[in-house]
Amino acid sequence: MSNRILKSQYTLLLILVTAMFFQSCVKHPDSPGYEYSDDMTRSQAIEAYVDYGLVADNVNDSLKQTISARIPAEGSIPYSENKNTASLNMPFNYAAGEDERIRAGQEVVLPTHYYNNDDIAKANIAEGKRLYGLFCAHCHGDKGNGDGKVITVGGYPAAPPAYNTLQDRTPGSVFHTITHGKNAMGPHSSQLNKDERWKVAMYVRTMQFDGDLNMEELTADNATIE
Repeated sequence: MSNRILKSQYTLLLILVTAMFFQSCVKHPDSPGYEYSDDMTRSQAIEAYVDYGLVADNVNDSLKQTISARIPAEGSIPYSENKNTASLNMPFNYAAGEDERIRAGQEVVLPTHYYNNDDIAKANIAEGKRLYGLFCAHCHGDKGNGDGKVITVGGYPAAPPAYNTLQDRTPGSVFHTITHGKNAMGPHSSQLNKDERWKVAMYVRTMQFDGDLNMEELTADNATIE
């Protein structure tokens, strides 16, 4: 009789072990079944930009109301799958200063994808004109004659020169000036990103040449760089 009871106990134990084994083989990602020291073998799934309020093993509800994402480190380059955008996001390695502005004018050229067909060029110039009206016209004037309201009404100490007298300032030079500023004009890199600065430079170039983007110059510049 004792052997029968013992056999029944072994059978029951085998059934329990088998049941636990199959219970541990669950494929559902939110219910992995029974695991030995699961926190050591399977890290907790954490979603980006979500603060779970976890401090050690305790939940702090107040932390759930705060921003979990951290501000990127200074100089971080945003990721982009677009090759042109990724290239544009690389650092602009020309420091402030007159010598650097001149060097930028000689070595930095407008990327070809801004004008590789007429429709794209017109769209970029139109966007540059819109941005110019927001960030530049108050000093440089609607037509780039250096007669903006800040100059004519505000009593600004020095009027900027008219753009059509600055035809030697290439798009690279204009881009550098927008980025770092020049004389009384402060830098605008915090207000305009690199894409927007190039579009403003394109529109400024049309005012330098009375509406002409000067495509021959741009083609020659890029042929030289290549």
